[in-house]
Amino acid sequence: MTTTLVFEQLLNGLQFGLMLFLIAAGLTLVFGIMDVLNLAHGSLYMIGAYLAATLTQATGSFWLGLPLAALGTGVVGIVLEVALVRRLYQRDHLAQVLATFAVILIADDTVKMIWGPAPIMLAAPAALAGPVELFPGFFYPAYRLLIIGVGLALALGLYLLVARTRTGMLVRAGSSNREMAALMGVRVDRLFALVFVLGAMLAAVAGGLLGPLLAVEIGMGENILILALVVIVIGGIGSIRGAFVGAVLVGVVDTAGRAFLPDVLGAFLSNAAAAQLGPALAAIAIYVLMAAVLFFRPQGLFPARA
Repeated sequence: MTTTLVFEQLLNGLQFGLMLFLIAAGLTLVFGIMDVLNLAHGSLYMIGAYLAATLTQATGSFWLGLPLAALGTGVVGIVLEVALVRRLYQRDHLAQVLATFAVILIADDTVKMIWGPAPIMLAAPAALAGPVELFPGFFYPAYRLLIIGVGLALALGLYLLVARTRTGMLVRAGSSNREMAALMGVRVDRLFALVFVLGAMLAAVAGGLLGPLLAVEIGMGENILILALVVIVIGGIGSIRGAFVGAVLVGVVDTAGRAFLPDVLGAFLSNAAAAQLGPALAAIAIYVLMAAVLFFRPQGLFPARA
């Protein structure tokens, strides 16, 4: 285990964590502000990835395909919020779970009808296909550096939007006391629609950026949704800062565990057993981390109302 390998895996964990943040940020805003448990958020991530792949092929440019996919997913988010989610604001969480789970099934079948059952390819920009030398002797993929840069920029922008703008002030007011905000003249319905669409677009950006690294396939949203839920539980529901810290923690723990646990276990077990057991323990470590946070801080690391 060399220093170069450790640094590389830390960067991989940061990159994965930032993409988790883009997904979890929208989910935690919808849950924390609108009090809607939206299981269909992973489907928006999947739709964003499919639109990015299709529009990139149609335009011949990844740089056009990705923002167009985010806008297209935002339109899907508007339709979903007006047609369904708006009717769930005053319903209990069981009704919300059942309704949004139905959206997952509908989205999977719709994607299958449009794009077929087979995964589709989304290629990274040709200019970023090679590695970049960060320091003498250490090369890192340029595309992964792009993901880290975009993730950090969007995280900073989202924090400034929520914490430093009038719109963010209204969002926090609607989260704290919806009825009082409405009495003060805030159009809460429009505000919640804006939050929902913003979350959908962030999920689409994550789907488009991860598309060249992971398979763009049906059901890809369900797997990432579980990790996003873990992130918002660790960070604190409704907290952007908590979602960021939780996502980075989960990304680093998952990536480092999958990279290093097989080598550590190889000192005690056979190579085959270590290779099989290491990734399983890495996946379990994420939930052990969540359990530890819940034990010491049941509201999460950075609860929104603190």
